[in-house]
Amino acid sequence: MRVASVEPSAMTLLGLVQHMAVVERNWFQRIVAGQDVPPVFDDDVTGFSLDPARGMDEALGVWRREVARGRELCAGLPLDGTGRIADGPMAGVEVSLRWVLIHMIEEYARHNGHADLLRERIDGVTGS
Repeated sequence: MRVASVEPSAMTLLGLVQHMAVVERNWFQRIVAGQDVPPVFDDDVTGFSLDPARGMDEALGVWRREVARGRELCAGLPLDGTGRIADGPMAGVEVSLRWVLIHMIEEYARHNGHADLLRERIDGVTGS
């Protein structure tokens, strides 16, 4: 492990932006607000895959809208207010807004690290 390099993957910076738009909608609209909302993208991109037809401007616009909607929904809610996870390995679990906000900090931190590694692979820049 000390000398192994990470092999190239299909993960892209654009794929990370698309993924975070999906994550924002899921946690804030579906779980915190309990809304039944359609997938963010028609093709229901849930991973880090790149939709070649979607450009960075479009993906960033979608992500910004999802962030703004999440902020709207959370404004004025108590941190101890709860939402229920509907599916997946945590189906049925109630989580507080506080828990969701901390989880989102973890999500962004993790994916910022991924973005740093991708950026280094693209242009060699580190630590910026």
